[in-house]
Amino acid sequence: MDRAENSRNEYYTIDLTHIIKVIWSKAWAVVLAALLVAAAFFSYASFAIKPSYSSSILLYVNNSSFSLGSTEFTISSTQLSAAQSLVKTYSVLLNNRTTLERTIEKAGVNYTYKELSYMIEAAPVNTTEVMRVTVTTHDPYEAAKIANCIAEVLPIRISEIIEGASMEVVDSAVPNLQKVAPSVTSYTVLGFLLGAFAAVAVLVVVAVRDDSIHDEEYILKNYDYPILAKVPNLHTPGAKEYGYYSSRKKSSK
Repeated sequence: MDRAENSRNEYYTIDLTHIIKVIWSKAWAVVLAALLVAAAFFSYASFAIKPSYSSSILLYVNNSSFSLGSTEFTISSTQLSAAQSLVKTYSVLLNNRTTLERTIEKAGVNYTYKELSYMIEAAPVNTTEVMRVTVTTHDPYEAAKIANCIAEVLPIRISEIIEGASMEVVDSAVPNLQKVAPSVTSYTVLGFLLGAFAAVAVLVVVAVRDDSIHDEEYILKNYDYPILAKVPNLHTPGAKEYGYYSSRKKSSK
């Protein structure tokens, strides 16, 4: 009964000052771990991940008037929200299976329409009637080729579905040799932070599990016993300092 009651009354005291001292004394280990993980992430981003490249086209959405089925629409060029809605509609038509399959056939690339759909992003330019279509692949010349094929296929596809609607090419795509992903800098910074966090976490666990008595302040703070003597450090020959040892270490002898 007393043993069960004692086990319920057991608790741990966390000395934040001791934890901070441990981390500060091992600051070199934290920095080393951060640098090693950062180097690993840098190498992974530089050599293991295949770079991606983007190429874009600009299309002008003519929205003066059009009809969809039996319903007719008349939209003023000053209604920017309506222009955005048109761009959203055209984006849906762009990612349609038929449109993508025509684009694949015209570009002569070896993708399924679902794979190509993930490579395409369409959005209005600054809430205007201009639509930007961006294609991202692992080949900058292929990305530009697919984007220019979209510029040929999409206006025809839209005119087949929406009567009176039209699109004009504002700017064609050109190969962009500057990669858009991965960001080596972002990967390196992330690796540095993760390495430092992991090292600090390990040091905190070690400090919390350490039951050694390190100085007089620890005894005076946690116990009501006076300090009568210090035990010399006999483990290291020639050592002049006095050591403090836990009961666990004593009992192991």
